[in-house]
Amino acid sequence: MLSSDHAGVVFFDVDGTLVPGTSSSVFLAGFLGHRDDLVAAEESYASGELDNRQVSERDAKGWAGVPEQYVSRRLDDLPLVSGIAETVGWCRRNGLVPVLATLAWLPVGAHLAERFGFHAFSGPRLETIGNRFTGRVASHFDEHDKRDFALAQARELGSTARSCGAVGDSRSDLPLFASVAVSVAFNASAGARAAATIAVDGGDLRGVVPALSRLVPGTRLRGVE
Repeated sequence: MLSSDHAGVVFFDVDGTLVPGTSSSVFLAGFLGHRDDLVAAEESYASGELDNRQVSERDAKGWAGVPEQYVSRRLDDLPLVSGIAETVGWCRRNGLVPVLATLAWLPVGAHLAERFGFHAFSGPRLETIGNRFTGRVASHFDEHDKRDFALAQARELGSTARSCGAVGDSRSDLPLFASVAVSVAFNASAGARAAATIAVDGGDLRGVVPALSRLVPGTRLRGVE
């Protein structure tokens, strides 16, 4: 449950939001040897030609036989926007619990949560046997699962959708945007901008702080550092 020090929850997308201009899957596929195929699949997802399950299955095939430790090492070099640590810190100082609500593979969410202090993370899971990926998806996770995960997290923390915000950039964020009080389209697609409370562009995540401030009672608001 949320304590009296908490005002609500903020859900952050990863691919295209914290990872600018691309996705964590495309970044990793560059090392695994199937980047071009995945880029084409993600473009088809964005246009509505493929669903998330189809994209995930195509991506997973490229992970077959790869050791888990290999991926973990590569994630240290994942390209990220500036200001993540500062924005997470601002959220916590102002009573907002920062959570990753994302379709990125679970190892990506785990890495970012540990690195920056997000409370929890979501995502699909790749099958592994003997610490190696098999090339199959163990559990799928789509944009509706993402919304459901976020709302479940809010309930678990003693919050409601009216005290939650979301930061994202694309089609996968639309169900969640429709469910929270404040939605921020960050460097986003036209569809996400149309669905959001406000659109913000820039290379620093701290640009979303003024919009998220709407979730914090004015008398307790603390600035970003």
